[in-house]
Amino acid sequence: MKIVLLGPPGAGKGTQAAMLVTAFNIPQISTGDMLRAAVQDQSPMGIKAKESMDSGALVSDDVVVGIVRERLQQDDCERGFILDGFPRTQPQADALKHVLAGLDKELDSVISLQVETEALVERLTGRRTCADCGKGYHLRYDPPASDGSCLSCGGQLIQRDDDVEETIRNRMQVYHQQTAPLEDYYTKEGLLVSVDGMGEINSVRDQISTALQAV
Repeated sequence: MKIVLLGPPGAGKGTQAAMLVTAFNIPQISTGDMLRAAVQDQSPMGIKAKESMDSGALVSDDVVVGIVRERLQQDDCERGFILDGFPRTQPQADALKHVLAGLDKELDSVISLQVETEALVERLTGRRTCADCGKGYHLRYDPPASDGSCLSCGGQLIQRDDDVEETIRNRMQVYHQQTAPLEDYYTKEGLLVSVDGMGEINSVRDQISTALQAV
């Protein structure tokens, strides 16, 4: 099963991807993971990516696509894969289609998680992480101790810089400008399945499972 997961920050892509990994025994592949692995392995594309990262520049589409190509050729992708965070733009979607054609593969489905912006802001601004042990919490859905400390080690909780409301709304704006148009792109390809991401985790999982059974 070859799947792309679309959805704004906080939509639950990582949570659902983890369930799909277990269900289909295929790897979850994120852009960040691919970049870090390619740099560590010092692959040709990884070396190019490191040059950009070291200079503070954005990694170009050519390099990102090259890293995707390298990753999809690895043995664990033979049964399929879940792409999380790629493609982000139509040019990247075009490039992915070209890469897959070259590998004699094609996507089976593109799952788009639909979540209202205000719900996403609430989800993300409520996230906290223990500075000592790294355990994650949510002030409403998975609260820490009553004094605001970590339940596991008693450490102080922190809020990530990218979970501040202003930053979140900027990220949402970027998503809607650059990535949301891919819904039309993949609708025309006959691949898009829109899933209501506002429900409980298992409810969202069941919607995705039902959609993939029809593929």
